[in-house]
Amino acid sequence: MNATSPNTDSHEILVIGEALIDIVATEQGTVAHPGGSPANVAFGLGRLGVDAGLLTALGDDEFGTMIQDHLGTANVKLLPGCLNLERTASATAVLAADGSARYEFDINWDLAPHTLDPMPKIVHAGSIATFLEPGASAVVSLLAQAKGHALVTYDPNIRPALVGEHGQALTTFERTAALCDVVKLSDEDTQWLYPQLELEQVSKEILELGPILVVLTLGAGGALLATGSDQVRITAVRSEVADTIGAGDSFMSSLLYGLLAHGSAELSTAELEHLGRRAVAGGALAVRRSGAMPPTLEELTALLEEQRLAAS
Repeated sequence: MNATSPNTDSHEILVIGEALIDIVATEQGTVAHPGGSPANVAFGLGRLGVDAGLLTALGDDEFGTMIQDHLGTANVKLLPGCLNLERTASATAVLAADGSARYEFDINWDLAPHTLDPMPKIVHAGSIATFLEPGASAVVSLLAQAKGHALVTYDPNIRPALVGEHGQALTTFERTAALCDVVKLSDEDTQWLYPQLELEQVSKEILELGPILVVLTLGAGGALLATGSDQVRITAVRSEVADTIGAGDSFMSSLLYGLLAHGSAELSTAELEHLGRRAVAGGALAVRRSGAMPPTLEELTALLEEQRLAAS
């Protein structure tokens, strides 16, 4: 597709990136779930009641239909031009005994050209889509369009098997992060991208690229939120773990929900703590059930109230 397609739908948050089928292999057999980090984030936003759109690339096939139907249950809208691949991507997740997942991918990525008109309040990009060409360049172009006009957020969700050699991937990540207001990374992302740096050094390194807020998820260690002048640590929520698939994406959805409500990434210490607690709670609720199912707003609100009462 050579012509540039306008974004004819107006959304509060536009998510840009891959949607795929997660094929989960367990001792009980194989189950297919719609997935892909950006698609999971969009779905999580829809579950929280946010008007979210997804700009992605799918095949006009059974897997593509499965993803569209799944997103529709959360009222997430696909932008025009998304059915542009020969086949929908897939990722096979092999679960370990502790619920962690190892992925094997069948993916290609090419994004149809778009303009952001009208401009959403938040533009979020993620994961494989920001590294894998030819589509990655189109994603960067859209983030450049949004910079200064919308809140721009990014979760690289590093997949070492797909992002190329380390030096190239680091350059790509930093180029993309420089266009963003908020960057979120997992502890695994930080260790892979910056193996020689401590967490506080990683957040400082990324803030120097230009973002206002850097958020690092630490698994059982909770989360770290850092700005140029402030830093807060959020304690993890105790949870029985069914599996960890989509936990970081649910965290991201809840983080975006909070940023949308606040209207800015410039936050006081109290606001950072509130934002972080909401995001950590969203991730904790996701790991309690299998298959990357993020919480509803009611579930998230109930857990936050439970925490508030326990602390009082």
